[in-house]
Amino acid sequence: MTVIGPAPLLPGDGPATVVDIDLAEPGRFSPPGSRAHIHPRGRVLALVRRQGHPLGLVSSSGADPAELWRTLAESSRHELAAPPDPPAGGGTGDTPDISVVVPTHNRCGLLRQCLDSLLRAEYPSSRFEIIVVDNAPANAAAEHLVHTAYRDRVRYLREPVVGGARARNRGLAASHGTLVAYADDDTLVDARWLSALAQAFSGDRRIGCVTGLIVPAELQTDAQAALERHGAFGKGFSPRSWSLRDPPDDPLFPFAAGHFGSGANMAFRTDVLRALGGFDPATGPGTPAHGGEDLLAFFQVVVSGRTLVYRPDAIVWHRHRRTADALPAQAFGYGAGFGAYLTAALAHHPGMLPALLRRLPGGIRYAAARSRTRARREDAAWSRRLALLEIEGLAYGPVGYLRGRRHLAWSSRACAT
Repeated sequence: MTVIGPAPLLPGDGPATVVDIDLAEPGRFSPPGSRAHIHPRGRVLALVRRQGHPLGLVSSSGADPAELWRTLAESSRHELAAPPDPPAGGGTGDTPDISVVVPTHNRCGLLRQCLDSLLRAEYPSSRFEIIVVDNAPANAAAEHLVHTAYRDRVRYLREPVVGGARARNRGLAASHGTLVAYADDDTLVDARWLSALAQAFSGDRRIGCVTGLIVPAELQTDAQAALERHGAFGKGFSPRSWSLRDPPDDPLFPFAAGHFGSGANMAFRTDVLRALGGFDPATGPGTPAHGGEDLLAFFQVVVSGRTLVYRPDAIVWHRHRRTADALPAQAFGYGAGFGAYLTAALAHHPGMLPALLRRLPGGIRYAAARSRTRARREDAAWSRRLALLEIEGLAYGPVGYLRGRRHLAWSSRACAT
């Protein structure tokens, strides 16, 4: 069985081993975020590359590694297209200074694996720094980890007030690089991630933000497989760009910021993000809004007149939550974050309200088509439940954002007194 795109798993599919293969290296399997050599058996989900460039996702089964390789390679050659030519204007030799900010909250085991993957980056070590921002930690475990295991390569900062946007802003304020990249603590980054981001920014000062491909790091539980089917982070394997100068044929542009990428894999010109005020602290994980801080930043970049680009060569592997209750919570969170983002966008740019109202009919038609597509590849009753949870979250989102704003105002008054 082979399916290409952001939803490679079909109804009834269970856990699988996630692997990384390159058609230019026959017989070699690597785990996500590493160049180690492994020998998988059984069912696998493979990120397929050709000479480093990602082509797509392929799922197959085999009794031994040799059989698996033959099946995956043959399916890939028949089903996956050649990688597109690099976009015009991108350079290859630029090595700007990059600050990598890793917000974390009480997940030391995941944090260690994320940092280890970053330190395997194929990028000059003198040209990038890693900043861990410990957000409202319950203990000193993350601080101890950084100071003992990564003392010479990782800076540690603490943000005492809970909120993903606050943690991102704390890292932004401390960044020394001309680019600032964000990796969540539950991700593993590809060795070429920083190089791909740097190349995407090179040659065009109008580019304010770059996002990249996100693929699952593991599918060890039924819940993780279901999360990948329903809410995959992947945005495809073709480079894209968005700007007001050349608007796409999209009924919700520039409001459908979820098409642009995700906060688990994003980078900005540091001066651009600072000029935009960073991330709105009333949005994001840990706030009543549940999310939306990344979508708002993408929207702000585009409406400021900058270009936002998506480059699949900038790869991050994401570890989905493993427990059965994760999918309903994530479906509600998707909706809440999007509703909070739209409310925040209009709060920052009230003049955009007429443009949003003009786009709503097309957006409703798009959402209906998306729901029908999901229903075809999932259990229909389960899909309807998740769709309802997203709608409930969407309706709650404006309330969540306003609650976040009130909490900020209260906190400011408390600090002033």
